[in-house]
This record gives sequence, structure tokens and C-alpha cells, in this order.
Amino acid sequence: MNPDLPPLAVTGATGFVGRRVLALASRPVRALTRRPQPPQPGVEWVLGDLTDTHALARLCDGAAAVLHIAGVVNAADEAGFIAGNVTGTANMLAAATAAGVPRFVHVSSLAARVPELSMYGASKAQGDALVSASPFDWIIVRPPGVYGPGDSEMRDLFRLARFGLGLAPGRPGARISLIHVDDLARALLALASGGPSREILEIDDGSGGYAPEGYVHADHAAAIGRALGRSKIRMIPISNRLLGRAAGIATLIASLRGTLPTLSRDRAFYLAHPDWVARGGNARLAGIWQPQIGLDEGMADTVRDYRARGWL
Repeated sequence: MNPDLPPLAVTGATGFVGRRVLALASRPVRALTRRPQPPQPGVEWVLGDLTDTHALARLCDGAAAVLHIAGVVNAADEAGFIAGNVTGTANMLAAATAAGVPRFVHVSSLAARVPELSMYGASKAQGDALVSASPFDWIIVRPPGVYGPGDSEMRDLFRLARFGLGLAPGRPGARISLIHVDDLARALLALASGGPSREILEIDDGSGGYAPEGYVHADHAAAIGRALGRSKIRMIPISNRLLGRAAGIATLIASLRGTLPTLSRDRAFYLAHPDWVARGGNARLAGIWQPQIGLDEGMADTVRDYRARGWL
């Protein structure tokens, strides 16, 4: 840690990706938080959220770069996605502009590549458009599925794999890319200091050298199985129609509980898409970053963490 360097301004710092960015940063970080946080070496916490202009001004004051990681991945309606992913991004851009921050690193999603599929993807695409139209030295990173220690989004897949089962949503042969959270965090930190400018980058784990066009769902499930000591995983195909019905049931149950469904209709449309393969970004970052964690290593790392937390 070099305390003499100007800080990075980070949103989403208490989330899955943000926590790893803070842990791996080699320079001071100023981090936005909605709730008081325990002291952390090298981190200055700024209490507030993306609607708090005073907090955002403090966050950006004197910052070397903004890492805008915060975003809404699940919401009850379109307004919830817009508030988090569009208005929140606009507020960060305004604060960074007023503070004269020279670099803006924006974390988007592969979902923004096909915005018509989901409200989530559409909102991320709108946020990307705001960043692209700004005068900053900006970069937009669209990661694929992010996994690793502490991730709750893929936890059910690991639990299912304990029984030798995996899920294959959408069309047969659908392909995905993946990236370990630490590799994504390292990419964002590298980009905060320079690299490509005014580009949209799709990055992934490099597919281990054996799947240049990403993974089929069976590859993903098999890697989870290996990490759990299962030699064989039986895949359960889930058609688009069945996925939609499951989302409807999950939404009904969640509404009765007053919560948001893990599998919403919006997310079902996204999951059913046959091509979530990241392309081109790794090569553009070859001079400053490359993925270090392969699929088997990453899955083993995740299983160790899940077991330590009592999640498996």
C-alpha cells in the first residue's frame, strides 16, 4: 500500500466485487457505504448512497479515478433498475465531473449487449450510454458470470451439484463465459491506472485455453462437481417455457413473502439467451492484465469458502 498516492473513489465497495477490490488495492481507497463499516487499513469510508450529492462530492474529491461498481441486479420493476443503474450512474458522472476526476472505470454487464432481453440489461445499456457520451477518459468493463468466495448468486448450483445434478437453461449448446472475482478486481484496479480508453471491454477467465468460445453449462457444472469430489454430473435441461414457469412461481412466492425472487421473469429471459461469451477484452488488456485463475482452481477456491461459511 502506497499511502502517498491519491485515492481511488469506489462505489459498490461493500458488495461481492467491491470487497475484493478493496482487499487487493495497493493504493488508498475512498469507498461509499450506506451503513457504518468497521475500520479497514487503507480505506476511508464515506457514508451515503448514489442519491446523496454531498457524499458523492466527498467521495470524488481529489480522487485519481472512479471505480463505479455499484449497480442493481434485481428489482421489483423497471423503475428500480433505472434508479440504480441509470440515475445512479448519472449522479456519479456529475460528481466526478465537478471534482475533475481524470478517469472513470464503469462496471457494466454482458447483459447490456442485448438490452431488449431484460429490464436489467436495458438499464445497464442506458448507463453505458451515459458514460460513453461523457468527456472522461472512460472505460466500460462488461464482465460475464462472476463467481468466487462470498458469492451467493451461484450458491444453489453448488448445492445441486452435491447431489450430482446440474442445470442447463435455454437452448442446447448455449455458451457462457465466467471470471473469478479476484481476476475481475485486478482488472479494474489495473484500468484505474491506465490502459485502453473510451472502449467497451468484455473480459473473462480465458476459458482455460480449452474453450475459446466459452463454456457450455455442462462444463461449468462439471467443474463444480470436480471441486466437490463428484466424478459425474447429470445435466437437467430447462426449456425456455419451463424457465418462464419457474420464474412465475418464484415471483408469486416472493410477493407473498414481501421479497424479491431469486429467479424473476426478467432474469429468466436473460438466462435463456444462448450466447453470453465475452470476446476481445482480454487481448486489449494484455499489456496490463491477464486472468490468473482457471476454472478448476476457482471452483475449488469457492468450495473451500462455502464450506468454511457453512453454505455447503
